[in-house]
Amino acid sequence: MSAMPDDLLQVPLNDLHLALGARMVPFAGYSMPVQYPEGLMAEHKHTRTAAGLFDVSHMGQLRLVGPDAAAAFESLVPVDVMDLGVGKQRYGLLLNEAGGIVDDLMFVNRGTDIFVIVNGACKVGDIAHIQAKIGSRCQVIPMPERALLALQGPHAVTALSRLAPGVEKLVFMTGSSFTVNTGTQSIDVFLTRSGYTGEDGFEISVDASQATALAQALLAQPEVKPIGLGARNSLRLEAGLPLYGNDIDTTTTPVEAGLQWAIQKVRRAGGARAGGFPGADKILAQLAGEAGSVTRKRVGLKALARVPVREHIELQSMAGERIGEVTSGLLGPTIDQPIAMGYIPPALATLGSQVNAMVRGKPVTMEVVAMPFVPNRYFRG
Repeated sequence: MSAMPDDLLQVPLNDLHLALGARMVPFAGYSMPVQYPEGLMAEHKHTRTAAGLFDVSHMGQLRLVGPDAAAAFESLVPVDVMDLGVGKQRYGLLLNEAGGIVDDLMFVNRGTDIFVIVNGACKVGDIAHIQAKIGSRCQVIPMPERALLALQGPHAVTALSRLAPGVEKLVFMTGSSFTVNTGTQSIDVFLTRSGYTGEDGFEISVDASQATALAQALLAQPEVKPIGLGARNSLRLEAGLPLYGNDIDTTTTPVEAGLQWAIQKVRRAGGARAGGFPGADKILAQLAGEAGSVTRKRVGLKALARVPVREHIELQSMAGERIGEVTSGLLGPTIDQPIAMGYIPPALATLGSQVNAMVRGKPVTMEVVAMPFVPNRYFRG
């Protein structure tokens, strides 16, 4: 194993990861656990059947404060911020002037502020971008003192409700403040019923000084095991969820990425607050289906042979023309088949279409299939 760069940042749970036998790798500028001794496959399956604890403290957390915060934030994203109810969470996209995705994010209306979570590799740029664009309209307050944990899986609610009664009342994409009782101390947290695995679960924001105590209390529950970034990646891919930097980036628009569901009616043509976000003209044209406005689409692909297809592998038409490339791919542990995402021309993006992935110079036929690859199990009440 190669030596770790010595300029990596450490998450608050670093010592706990080492004590648990994690294999640490560089990720988003941090030393992060990619897997624990049981290995990626076991961790993936445990999350699908019980509950897995993920450290996602590399993510960026920030607050937007002030009476104009919702309207200001709405000027940066193509989603409905102003009508979001207190305690409700929504998925959003920061866009550039060309309609490209600067980052994808989650935000919650907490009544007193808008709480935003952005990707770890993008957080410095995101916070600077938000500060520069709307810092004169509301306070933009980074929260580097907070850690973030995700408890995911069908038994996550059982484990967490022992320590924080009442969390079972939350439904998918809602959040609230809770006190977690570890038996020796009370820990104040803000949590949402959401995650990045396709399973039911929670994301828990906690003061960094109490993160280890919280993690240990959760790991003490019989359903819970620690899970690394490797299984987080395979779980999110089976769930059909894009990874920023792989499946979406500044060159992809929400429509090309198949994320138009995140753009509410109020921000679309004819809506009360249509447009008014970066790249609106281009994106509204794509939503309207204007000829030639969309030249590629993100699709789910399943290989017909048992050959794993990784990112950056070229995709060709059945006639041998280059048509795109794979952006994420692996052997899906739950479905035991090679799955992938990639971008291909709209004419080929219909379900059942076939394309070839060129693996080491040899064509592997893949079929365009619906995502998610594994049905989502979010708790909607």
